[in-house]
Amino acid sequence: MNLNRDNMKNLMLLIAFTVLLLVGVQRLDVVLGAIGFLWNIGFPFILGGAIAFILNVPMSALEKQLFPGKDTAGHKLQKKLARPVSLVVSFLLVGGAIALVIFVVVPELSTTVVSLGSSIEAFLPKAQEWLEDIFQGNEQIDAWIANLNPNWDKMIETGLDFFKNGAGSVLSSTVNVARTIISAVTTFFIAIVFSCYVLLQKERLGAQTEKLLHAIFEKKQVTYILHVCSLSHRTFSSFITGQCLEAVILGMMFFVSMSILRFPYALLVGVLVAFTALIPIFGAFIGCIVGAFLILVVNPMQALAFILLFLVLQQVEGNLIYPHVVGNSVGLPSIWVLVAVTVGGSLMGVMGMLIFIPLASVFYSLLREWVYKRLDKN
Repeated sequence: MNLNRDNMKNLMLLIAFTVLLLVGVQRLDVVLGAIGFLWNIGFPFILGGAIAFILNVPMSALEKQLFPGKDTAGHKLQKKLARPVSLVVSFLLVGGAIALVIFVVVPELSTTVVSLGSSIEAFLPKAQEWLEDIFQGNEQIDAWIANLNPNWDKMIETGLDFFKNGAGSVLSSTVNVARTIISAVTTFFIAIVFSCYVLLQKERLGAQTEKLLHAIFEKKQVTYILHVCSLSHRTFSSFITGQCLEAVILGMMFFVSMSILRFPYALLVGVLVAFTALIPIFGAFIGCIVGAFLILVVNPMQALAFILLFLVLQQVEGNLIYPHVVGNSVGLPSIWVLVAVTVGGSLMGVMGMLIFIPLASVFYSLLREWVYKRLDKN
């Protein structure tokens, strides 16, 4: 190898990278601590970028619908007002949806929890008689059912003792809780401000980022990076739009059908199903379990009917609504959707389920493009 200037530079960079890698492996705790420190500093801006990405979907749609002539000549006022007004309306829509969930679900749940003790106490004798009728003639099961007589006074006394003994630890951790709340509020405020700046200046930031890429990479590499970014934006935006619309439709189906059949907690279950349906594949089942439990306390037979109703509506949603609403916007086969949800849920919980489906779709599309190019060459 000729040791010219470029080769010497590459060799020095390789040696420096090797030394840093060895030091990092030997002092892994320091490296992880530094990564955690940098993550804590950058988390408000990462959260703000995520908020901006999500809000950009309704904001762009509102901008096109409310201000269709903003880019034409003679509409300078529309051009100035289009972005701020669309941004404010987007915040109001998202905040209104969250407030609807809070003000509908929380009061219903609090009322349910307050009356849950008396309902369960009244429900257990009925359930005991119901089980005795079903398993009549089986002596062992009859004896086990007959012994189902919980001591509610003892259970309440145990709960009070637990709260008394834990009061000291709760009081001692009040300062830490307050500090955590203040830190979370500050982080969220910084994220909101950063997201507003990103959304108001997104064209300018995009142009600056493209210039930076051209300064660092070659033109062919920049073209591929921009292609990946464009594909990711389309995939994530389509997934968010389709998933939200599908969740709203499913929640309305449950509310209307439960109201017609006179099931209890129709509004609460409808909102819960719509909210949990944002989680792909498994989300609606969470709403089903909660709804079935609430109805079970009131009427066990209606709980069974609710489960049957859920299975019917789930089939309608999975076979008719989801393919047409979400369609092939994600462009990922069903088997890989299941893999993406499983892996994402294992690594990052619910947020991982939402992120990994469009992320896997992007990788799947890029891999498919690469395979077709290789096949064309061969």
